[in-house]
Amino acid sequence: MARKPWSFKEDRRLMELAKSSISLEEAAKQLGRSSDAIKRMALRLGLSLKQKTGKKS
Repeated sequence: MARKPWSFKEDRRLMELAKSSISLEEAAKQLGRSSDAIKRMALRLGLSLKQKTGKKS
């Protein structure tokens, strides 16, 4: 599957989501991208996103 190029608007949205402490999985859902794609772009942009933990209460 070919990678879809990121638009400037998507870059900005990912930055906003990272600032709001959203999870990696939720950012992927909101941007319509895979978690791996979000991880790669966050790394490229110097952003930090938390991953959901599989804790069960």
